Amino acid sequence: MFHHVRPARTRGFQPNAHLEITPDFLEFVVKRTREKGYDIVHLDEAIDLLKAGHARKRYAVLTFDDGYRDNLEIVYPMLRRMDAPFTVFATSGLIDRTSELWWAALEQVIDGAQTLTFSHAGIRMDFPCRSLAEKQACFLGLVNRLTLEIPEEDQRGIIRLLCERYGVDLDALADQLMMTWDELRALSREPLVTIGAHTHDHLALARLSEERAKADITRGMERLETELGARPRHFAYPYGKEDAVSDRDAAFLASIGFASAVTTSPGVLTSACARDLMRLPRVSINGQFQTAEYFEQYLTGVPFALFGAARWVASGFGIRSRVSRPAPSTR
Repeated sequence: MFHHVRPARTRGFQPNAHLEITPDFLEFVVKRTREKGYDIVHLDEAIDLLKAGHARKRYAVLTFDDGYRDNLEIVYPMLRRMDAPFTVFATSGLIDRTSELWWAALEQVIDGAQTLTFSHAGIRMDFPCRSLAEKQACFLGLVNRLTLEIPEEDQRGIIRLLCERYGVDLDALADQLMMTWDELRALSREPLVTIGAHTHDHLALARLSEERAKADITRGMERLETELGARPRHFAYPYGKEDAVSDRDAAFLASIGFASAVTTSPGVLTSACARDLMRLPRVSINGQFQTAEYFEQYLTGVPFALFGAARWVASGFGIRSRVSRPAPSTR
């Protein structure tokens, strides 16, 4: 799992650095994966192999979430040269410019502020943002409130108000970072590329009502079908963590014809995954851990097996919150 692929940024405040890797590291990942005996295959082929239930070969799938322009300008030329297929899970509202790229906007708001005033439901909080440490603490504190305590729809309203107050242009930010429909359409015509769905508004589905979650899934699917001329067969849950993925939404995805759905739960594909194609794990290639040593561990699958075992043991003692994910956590 990837998001951004672009040259390293030199600025100090980069709270979303886990969402980006350099082109050189992507090239290393592809080459090293193949050197270890894995074929890089289309997502359709991977699902067919998984359902077949026998390992005729070792395989890996490259996936990129959200629909960033660098997926077209940097990723595609590189992977075309390397003859490596990949999937882009596109958030239709971000391509439409009707949804908020809120995590990037919040980074810009805090980066330009000396003090940030946050208010919601009658509660006001002032965050100092003068030093790098203060900016990082502010970002983490607000992200926790916005994603864990505040309803998803309220989250977006708060972001819009903060952007207006601190002079961040959401439309310009989306134009800078996200593909347009013409660009996504051109990418979708390339034989190496699969376009998957990632909802319309990039909301944490499990935090929504059933009606609202179904509407966001459906709208994202239909916008892609309308603009690209084909209904997407594969889906990625926004955020993809346990608190954003539910049995309810997995059942709905299967009922409307999706062939697979991927989470951000850390892990590699095993035969057991064929029993739950709507909740597949992924290996997050985290920009804060761009080293050969980390990636070599991922290819063994050992960190994810240890994580799963620790989580299983902890759940028996009611201490699930104490079990940490492997290092490359992601948005």
